[in-house]
Amino acid sequence: MELLWFYIAIMLAISDEIHSLLMWNFLRDFYTIFGGLVQEMVYSNLQAWLVHESLEALFHFVILSIVFFSIEIGILAGLVHFVIDVIHSLTIKHMSHLEHRALHFVFESIFFIMIFGF
Repeated sequence: MELLWFYIAIMLAISDEIHSLLMWNFLRDFYTIFGGLVQEMVYSNLQAWLVHESLEALFHFVILSIVFFSIEIGILAGLVHFVIDVIHSLTIKHMSHLEHRALHFVFESIFFIMIFGF
């Protein structure tokens, strides 16, 4: 039980890689068209971006809920990933893939250590 935080952080990183692989390699055309539809339905680029981040958080919620058989872990994982994505997108403009992954892993680990590490 003491390493649950680590397993969740690792699985969230894997889930993010799966999301990137699926969306940008296999469903690229659909994702581009869907993004255009979302852009037409909302009133600003900010809202379209928040819809994108929300759908990504929903993806992580589903994956982690299934893997850990826990809605609570899924909700927490989706929420923390969403918050980190929003904050770093607003504050840090240029990051390499490795820097992005490390940033997420560090803060997601800290978050889950605070919840499940003690």
